[in-house]
Amino acid sequence: MTQQADTGTVPPWPVIRQYAEHAEGLGLHSLWIFDHLYSGHGDVTPEAIHEAWTLQSALAAATSRVELGQLVNCVTFRSPAVLAKMAVTADDISGSRLLLGLGAGWYDREYHDFGFRTDYRGTRFAEAMDIITPLLAGETVTYQGRFHQVENATLLPAPSRHIPVLIAGAGPRMRSLAAQHADAWNTAWYAEPDERFEARMADMRASLDEAGRDHASMRWTVGMSPKADSDGAYTAALDAFAEKGVDDLIVAVTGTDLGALDRLAKAAAAYL
Repeated sequence: MTQQADTGTVPPWPVIRQYAEHAEGLGLHSLWIFDHLYSGHGDVTPEAIHEAWTLQSALAAATSRVELGQLVNCVTFRSPAVLAKMAVTADDISGSRLLLGLGAGWYDREYHDFGFRTDYRGTRFAEAMDIITPLLAGETVTYQGRFHQVENATLLPAPSRHIPVLIAGAGPRMRSLAAQHADAWNTAWYAEPDERFEARMADMRASLDEAGRDHASMRWTVGMSPKADSDGAYTAALDAFAEKGVDDLIVAVTGTDLGALDRLAKAAAAYL
């Protein structure tokens, strides 16, 4: 479950905490946050959003059971080695409940306004993975890339477990990197399984085949944007995606109405 604001104001922390605690109490499996510096996209005026990792750490301390994921971290916004360090710390705070979501980014307005470059996003991401993956495996890393460099970097304290990595991306290069590095892959956003969804899933299967990797070794996650906020709409969509072999359905619930969570949990009862 991921929560989206439905106004130009961002919910204050007490509201977010209540929302997260309610979702956990209902038995939902996971909570997800967006890593953006603005909420919105290029065609609308930017809206408010909390900084993702500050919020992630707060959620790690405020909950005790649910998995905590990001859909997804933009690797451009932080040094890859520092991002790996942040993930280990947040995972420790959460009691080993973190899933590290990673992507190359796409929203040019936030890049420009906050002083980040938009060029070579795929190459920057590939280099970041060459640093993040071995660091999370407990290795000491020296790397000299075009955009990223580290010298004898190591994570102290070391990761206490394998922190699962999720990669989101539809293009051939991102799919190839997911097949190489990721425990999970995400495609989004869909109201129901459609032709675009089927094509994305087929493309990822082909990328796994090219990498010589078993399809079952990948955790398949899908972002769902419901057509309507009702038991029936949720149930029909959940059932349809389950039939397609999706492991995790990440549902975008608009607003902070706890009733929407109740309706989602009721519809998802068979899967909880």
